[in-house]
Amino acid sequence: MHIEPASAKLGAIVTDVDMTRMSEEEWRRLYQAWLDHLVLVVRDQEFTIPQFLAVAERFGRLLPHVVKRTRHPEYSALTQMGLNTRKADGAIDKSVFARGQGWHTDGPWDTRGVCKATQLYGLEIPSVGGDTWFANMYASFEALPDTLKQRLEGVRAEYVYGGSARRGADLLDPADRDAPPVVWPVIRTHPETGRRSLYINPTHFLRFVDMSEEDGKALLEDLLARLIQPDAEYHHRWRKHDYVIWDNRCSNHAAAGGYPIEERRIHWRATIME
Repeated sequence: MHIEPASAKLGAIVTDVDMTRMSEEEWRRLYQAWLDHLVLVVRDQEFTIPQFLAVAERFGRLLPHVVKRTRHPEYSALTQMGLNTRKADGAIDKSVFARGQGWHTDGPWDTRGVCKATQLYGLEIPSVGGDTWFANMYASFEALPDTLKQRLEGVRAEYVYGGSARRGADLLDPADRDAPPVVWPVIRTHPETGRRSLYINPTHFLRFVDMSEEDGKALLEDLLARLIQPDAEYHHRWRKHDYVIWDNRCSNHAAAGGYPIEERRIHWRATIME
């Protein structure tokens, strides 16, 4: 098994390993590389659905995604990304097609627990575009001025699916659209590494707790301007049979889009909880 950095501050490329047949030593090395690099790209994997889900369970507890319409009919923990992108009349369903675009972490709105990681497996890759971008939130925190770090101590934010604009909420079943906000500290300490990171999710952000609308708007604009550090990004260009897993507790990601709507971009997805 070979592991090499994908960029200076984020991501690692892993080759020459079969994730369905890893030894315990290989697994420990792979898991530590994931903690160190936040994003792992494991090339040339061949999975059945049960094997894909079994790999996820080595990282943590599986949980079916709240968007039920994209769950596999037999394996509820498996989300099928990129299917059912057209409406009955043949028009593109923009909510499905644009899903995941915009910087975010997965699951800050989830009342069922802490979203530890997300894994994707590339099945069909478009001829151009369709990349996934990642950003290191440890680096974002470290780049903050000391005065701002002090100001953010104890500051918390509320999150709901789709944020204040409820973008993409039509993907949810009606019964799931009024879930209560979930609260997270803006400065988050990683439970395994002990490192601190900036935790702001532009897509699902609702408001800061106990802060006026005017002050909250100003603070959010300031933090979003500092969220993505240009030397701490990794832009992943997908290959067929790439396996990618990222740590939602200390990174942000975004689907870049930019691929032809007539081409298919199909991935398996699994949500992993602490």
